[in-house]
Amino acid sequence: HDQIKLRIGLHSGPCVAGVVGLRMPRYCLFGDTVNTASQMESNGEALKVHMSQSTYHLLLAIGGYNMAKRGLVNIKGKGEQVTYWLLGKDVEELRPDYCVNEC
Repeated sequence: HDQIKLRIGLHSGPCVAGVVGLRMPRYCLFGDTVNTASQMESNGEALKVHMSQSTYHLLLAIGGYNMAKRGLVNIKGKGEQVTYWLLGKDVEELRPDYCVNEC
């Protein structure tokens, strides 16, 4: 069997979204957050989810996720940053009362 070896990059922060184009419109995301997520993917490894420190802290606050520190990685345009691997989740430990924007 052939296996697809995905690399996934995650970063959390603000971005701008919009439809671009007249003949063939496309939904696009813009901003530093999108670029950083792309760098997380580019610097990741096959079959792993690579994430930034901001995403790590959000998931830590939500709870229920298994994560491991990868260490310092040179991110293009940002320099060295501490990054993490997302290893999985424990559904029983998720906090249903958690709200990011002060519900």
